[in-house]
Amino acid sequence: MKLLSYQLKRSPGPPRVGCMLHDRIADMQEVWCRWRRSRQETELASAAEQFFPSDPTRFYAGGDFIISQAKEAAAFAEETNLEDIRYSRQDVHLLTPVPEPSKIICIGKNYADHAAEMNSDVPEYPVLFAKFANSLIGPEDAIEKSAKTSQLDYEVELTAVIGKEASCVKRQDALEYIAGYTIGNDTSARDLQKRTPEWLQGKTLDRSTPVGPWIVTADEAGDPSNLTIQSQVNGHVRQASSTSKLIFDVPYLIEFISGLITLKPGDLILTGTPNGVGMGMEPPQFLNHGDIVTMEIENIGKLENSVKAK
Repeated sequence: MKLLSYQLKRSPGPPRVGCMLHDRIADMQEVWCRWRRSRQETELASAAEQFFPSDPTRFYAGGDFIISQAKEAAAFAEETNLEDIRYSRQDVHLLTPVPEPSKIICIGKNYADHAAEMNSDVPEYPVLFAKFANSLIGPEDAIEKSAKTSQLDYEVELTAVIGKEASCVKRQDALEYIAGYTIGNDTSARDLQKRTPEWLQGKTLDRSTPVGPWIVTADEAGDPSNLTIQSQVNGHVRQASSTSKLIFDVPYLIEFISGLITLKPGDLILTGTPNGVGMGMEPPQFLNHGDIVTMEIENIGKLENSVKAK
């Protein structure tokens, strides 16, 4: 199942959770209500906001139970004519899937070839840093290039979305804690990132980090350790690799991070980028106003954003 966040263009309101039904978008709460009414559970349907929130942050905070309910409701919708709550892509504005995650944890230098192109040693432990929700944008928004940087870079990353609270999780159980996967573009202002030992200022500029276009639930995403991953700038391939080359794979990362930090449903983990970033090219090639940046990961889809100078 593909879960997304959206607003209707004709009447923008707060973000709502939707799902892809074939090539159209359905409101997830409305689908759930129709499903409940089909089971003669009208009281539940009447209290939908209490039991099945439309707000993305509250939706993912519901964890595994909400996701399982969504899957059942979507299966019902696949077999039912619900045209009045299905919208074309032209009718909606897609937003970043989790607009207000409690944590955005990123992994640096998690592909050996990327560490090499950055003239860095392969790390002994995962390199953790954070982004904040102010940096997030959706699949139809422009990456804002701050006037503070002249070295804005792109980084395609498999992004795991936590599905239930995780603390001190064992590696062999780790994948049970993931709701699904999406695509992250871990944009980096290299000049700001490199001017101090700590990277934060170069990693979380306002409206600079696209995530999307949707979350593919874990049961449909395939093996997170064996997905092709690619980025392009203006149609030219820059990065082409596989998550099989991750130094620290997703189960290891869940074990490692949850041993330090309790993860909550809806938290995002950007798992690292392969080689081919602009900083690693000779000469370096950074993003400029008008560039089109395309990220693609097998079984998940494509995330494409323009760059806009602020």
